[in-house]
Amino acid sequence: MIRPLLFATTCCLSTLHSPLPTASAEPPKREAPKYETRKEFDRDGINKFYMGRQIAHVMGFQASGWLERPERVKEEEPEKLIKALDLKPGMVVADVGAGSGYHCFLMSPVVGEKGKVIASDIQQQMLDLVAARAKKMKAANVETVKGTTADPKLPEAGVDLILMVDVYHEFEFPFEMAAKMVDALKPGGRLVFVEFRLEDEKVPIKLVHKMSERQVIKEMGAFPELEHTDTVKTLPWQHVVIFTKKDAKK
Repeated sequence: MIRPLLFATTCCLSTLHSPLPTASAEPPKREAPKYETRKEFDRDGINKFYMGRQIAHVMGFQASGWLERPERVKEEEPEKLIKALDLKPGMVVADVGAGSGYHCFLMSPVVGEKGKVIASDIQQQMLDLVAARAKKMKAANVETVKGTTADPKLPEAGVDLILMVDVYHEFEFPFEMAAKMVDALKPGGRLVFVEFRLEDEKVPIKLVHKMSERQVIKEMGAFPELEHTDTVKTLPWQHVVIFTKKDAKK
């Protein structure tokens, strides 16, 4: 019994004379949840499930007219959304799954000439619509970038706010996409989910194209860098679930 005691004492004494370990700058560990398939699934979505949620089909560029429908102003009240984002002049913001750029051109005048709006989409046809509209409107602060199903191709630690409007539920690889978006946020940057409320049966949207607040929070639980800081519930059909990237520990 003496030897172990002496050994332990020696270890303790040697520790006193050793330099203290420095704080690690490594990012928090992320554990990727597994994707699943099932024998039975809703045909409005693909046969792929993530954390219990079925992934929806991507809306093709052929339906871009629906994104620009006049009724959208009444159904979604986008001005309330832009106000809730609390944008400031000079901000770099990204619209991931930008589609025809509907929200890009609402954000563009708010961030101003010194700011930037990045329209990211996986469909070149959608990006062509955004580029043509930016040229027509002389919106020089709107730029396009073609992402992939697993990477929106945003600059690392270079974005103040990332907006996703009715699109996250269509991501084929939600974990990989979210990981890239978190990496793209500056410390204190915000990740914003706008989704049709699953909690409200009166919202006239197909089931797999809705998401509950609880599900969004559950899925972002895979990223310890994020903190759920607000949920805005003032829109007619959608809720706005906001996460903030924590400052890195020094």
